[in-house]
Amino acid sequence: MATKRLRAYQDVLNREPKHIEYDGKLSELFGKNVFHAEVMREYLPSETYKSMMESINNGKRLDRKNADQVASSMKEWSISKGATHYTHWFQPLTGATAEKHDAFFKPIGPGKAIERFDGDMLVQQEPDASSFPNGGIRNTFEARGYTAWDPSSPAFVIGKTLCIPTIFISYTGESLDYKMPLLKALHAVDTAAVEVCQYFDKNVTKVNTTLGWEQEYFLIDQALFNARPDLIMTGRALFGHAPAKGQQLEDHYFGSIPERVTAYMREFEMESLLLGIPVTTRHNEVAPNQFECAPIFEECNLANDHNLLLMDLMEKIARKHDFRVLLHEKPFAGVNGSGKHNNWSLSTNTGVNLLAPGKNPKTNLQFLTFFVNTIKAIHDNADLLRACIASAGNDHRLGANEAPPAIISAFIGTQLSGLLDDIEKNVKAGKMTPQDKTELKLNIGKIPQILLDNTDRNRTSPFAFTGNKFEFRAVGSSANCGSAMIVLNTIMAKQLKEFKKLVDARIDKGEAKDEAILKELQGIIKHSKKIRFEGNGYGDEWVKEAEKRGLANLKDTPRALKVWHDKKVAKLFDEMGVLSPRELDARREIEFENYILKIQIESRLMGDITQNYLIPATVEYQNKLILNVQGLINILGEKDGKEASKAQMSLIQRISEHMNAMKSASDNMLVQRKLANKIEEAEEKAIAYCDHVKSTFEEIRYHADKLELLVDDELWPLPKFREMLFTR
Repeated sequence: MATKRLRAYQDVLNREPKHIEYDGKLSELFGKNVFHAEVMREYLPSETYKSMMESINNGKRLDRKNADQVASSMKEWSISKGATHYTHWFQPLTGATAEKHDAFFKPIGPGKAIERFDGDMLVQQEPDASSFPNGGIRNTFEARGYTAWDPSSPAFVIGKTLCIPTIFISYTGESLDYKMPLLKALHAVDTAAVEVCQYFDKNVTKVNTTLGWEQEYFLIDQALFNARPDLIMTGRALFGHAPAKGQQLEDHYFGSIPERVTAYMREFEMESLLLGIPVTTRHNEVAPNQFECAPIFEECNLANDHNLLLMDLMEKIARKHDFRVLLHEKPFAGVNGSGKHNNWSLSTNTGVNLLAPGKNPKTNLQFLTFFVNTIKAIHDNADLLRACIASAGNDHRLGANEAPPAIISAFIGTQLSGLLDDIEKNVKAGKMTPQDKTELKLNIGKIPQILLDNTDRNRTSPFAFTGNKFEFRAVGSSANCGSAMIVLNTIMAKQLKEFKKLVDARIDKGEAKDEAILKELQGIIKHSKKIRFEGNGYGDEWVKEAEKRGLANLKDTPRALKVWHDKKVAKLFDEMGVLSPRELDARREIEFENYILKIQIESRLMGDITQNYLIPATVEYQNKLILNVQGLINILGEKDGKEASKAQMSLIQRISEHMNAMKSASDNMLVQRKLANKIEEAEEKAIAYCDHVKSTFEEIRYHADKLELLVDDELWPLPKFREMLFTR
């Protein structure tokens, strides 16, 4: 095993970049494999094209005739791109994507066949749903589920397959995916935001949510990856001592990108552009062998589809370059983990970013309205936001001196915070005087200048305002963005509806519109003040301060997921038409079960590696030492031999101590896992796995990592961090 490890490492050192040559402009690649609006205009009859645009932009249902024409055109276009099959591409609650390929081919007689794809095949399919997570919505023997076309996300061709983005539902109509509730949440926030925008601009009839994700990831050479069963099975290194050099010199961040990595990036970027994914940014991240890519902002549903598609592309193309991509939130202890920052904003059909200040007090009051209501939504639903980013992988990252803490707070900058404090104090309880109005307008008019001088980002904040958007930094790198976006847009829709209701009530009582808005904003600013935090989110002082403020610190996934039990949460999603109580309860069950299974897999693998890899290698080295001691005694005599072998004897003793402690902790882990497995209720079982099984991991690893430093390097069976993190 050791020989295999060292041979793999030698192979790594001899790798050469696999350059992909392309002499044209990158802009010429963009969207070539996407059935987008311009392609539709070319392939569809004019009336069908208009109907399709109505369906995409306004959700209007396509009739059967138009669906048949779209399907026929989609088939002809995709065949011209080399496609032979089609698939409904969907997002089950596994967190990954799923697809079942069917051929366009259809026999029509002896020796005859045609390519067939009609409206029925486009609009709906019936895949087997029995093996996807469902949380009790359907029984295992009831395999039927439906995928239904989402026209708002364009079809695309990968390889020889036409991929059609779809929702995934049970045969009784409940959502079994991320896309369906995301579309509902986006509709809810659109409706609520348009109503508030009408205070400021009657021309606003549509508000889109925009999302710009930043994807962090690690690259590991494939040979070393294949020699690490923990990376293969769990996506993270369960064992491994920190190398002498990690990220402490801060020389990797934004450094020169290794040539082999650049070749890989270039290929997946070109493939992304062909699929309409506007990836524009690449750079080294903080940890060795960690990188990041990011696209231009897009409409939220499309952006989420593109992120999932990109993650799949990254993994496929990495293999071609003898790499493996690690999207786990914390693949290596001792260096930074990986997140997926979700940059979120709202924009109108009139071209206005609602979270960017304008050129006059009126547009700035609109900005302030959406800005302050966002903070209130975060304040009132902090636990819900924590729950939507909770996972076994993200538990390793949150609060680990590199990422936002598990405490949800919002950073807006000291100057904006000061402005909100001024508004809170200055809006009078009674009718506002002209002087009051003038003073407020002057202050509000200063917002662009305030933001111009306050561009710093607080990297320790889980929810930070960055000038024209909020950055939700706590989302895990392997997560489906849809989970966070469902919650964020739903709570924003709810808050805007409540705000509109309260402002209208003031106006009905005779208050001027601007005055009514400002007084409601004043109340919101005061109510939500405790969620604002400008300091170091990594410090122990913030934990104490957050406790004083009454902010929750839900450090692990089982505690975070408890919020799904809250009746107010069920009411929120039901009222907003996003998730029914039954769908919400199913998701809660799925997330608890997912946590249990991931910790269970890690536990079983730790036991396997301890017993079958580490102990045999340790015993082999210890036997070598024992033979060496015996040889010295035989040659030098007992007294001189013992004196000469003091170092070996000390090493034998230390090895025995660590090996025995590791084995004892591993045995205890097995006992605790068996006890946890007897628990039937999912939440109670998840807590047992967290508190009693996962809690043993650190001790097992501590002793294993000490042995890594003591055992002969040639005998140690697992590739080491110094090998995996510094390969090019």
